[in-house]
Amino acid sequence: MTVSLPRTAALGVIAALALSACGAAPENSSTTADGKNAATATSAADFGGLDALVTAAKKEGTLNAIALPRDWANYGALIDGFEKKYGIKITVENPDGASQDEINAVTSRKGQDRAPDVLDLGSSFAISAAQQGLLAPYKVASFADIPAGQKDAQARWYNDYGGYISIGCDAKRVTTCPTTFADLLKPQYKGQVALNGNPTKSGSAFGGVWAASLASGGSFDDIQPGLDFFKKLKQNGNYTPVESTPATVEKGETPISIDWDYLNAGYAEEFKSKGVDWNVSVPSDGQFSQYYSQAINKDAPHPAAARLWQEYLYSAEGQNLWLKGYARPALMVAMEKAGTLDKTAAAKLPEVSGTPSFPTEAQQNKAKTVLGQGWAKAVSG
Repeated sequence: MTVSLPRTAALGVIAALALSACGAAPENSSTTADGKNAATATSAADFGGLDALVTAAKKEGTLNAIALPRDWANYGALIDGFEKKYGIKITVENPDGASQDEINAVTSRKGQDRAPDVLDLGSSFAISAAQQGLLAPYKVASFADIPAGQKDAQARWYNDYGGYISIGCDAKRVTTCPTTFADLLKPQYKGQVALNGNPTKSGSAFGGVWAASLASGGSFDDIQPGLDFFKKLKQNGNYTPVESTPATVEKGETPISIDWDYLNAGYAEEFKSKGVDWNVSVPSDGQFSQYYSQAINKDAPHPAAARLWQEYLYSAEGQNLWLKGYARPALMVAMEKAGTLDKTAAAKLPEVSGTPSFPTEAQQNKAKTVLGQGWAKAVSG
């Protein structure tokens, strides 16, 4: 989940936390009468069925989430929908945090009742968390309908929603909006081009660099041209280190933002009432698509609520709410076949051509290493 907007802020000290939040996790109340434990359940059926899971989750009463801005892919509606349906309170810490912040919270708060229950991570970060043994295997009821290439075989993570890297532009501040990565290098965009986070921590910014690589002769095996692109953008003065958010856009601090199309499209709608004419285009020279991934903390303090949240997200109701936020849900093809897809919402998605392809786990790991070693140097000075 920079991977709001930006979900890029460093994980800070939350001064308002109650003193009790620093203590150990509460005793697990999510065990059925016949001894089934939600913390080890690998499916709803494994726990005795969805009704049993609902009962246990309601008994827990709380779900700890992190880095879920309400204006990110319609998460506000998803949170409200879950709370209304089940009467379970969702607390969202550090809503503008990045994927790496989420992983850090899991590792640093193991055994504490304020640890995150669930995670929404850039796919490369989900792979990393699984490799670290941080995630609980759990198959939602619709697991079989998630495309094979978009889920972990052990069900430790699976894709939830995604989109394409796009270029958002304030048409009232920028005379001619750029529509390609090549355009972004033009001198007229001095100090105007932003990412919504640091690509070594943020899934969306990571995607922005990879899209720039594809536009510059790179590939899924070679993200280096993307770093070279931003180095050039920095050297010619077009790149701004200000991380874009709705607030920075409204203030005119980031009039051009490289971000997911569902976020930029959502901002376009949101900004209309504020006098901002936000244009969105998916660059033809750097067409990069990626999904975020859902996961459950292996040591979730509220294991039943964590699993019920997954079931909600992968129901037709949850998937269509992401779609209403301009994000392409992982079950979109299956729902279209089943007749459960919100066709009106689907028709509003930004137009793209061709069939998306995705980097493999090995390619993502390699790209993360290259970024980790070279990003700071590329944009320093």
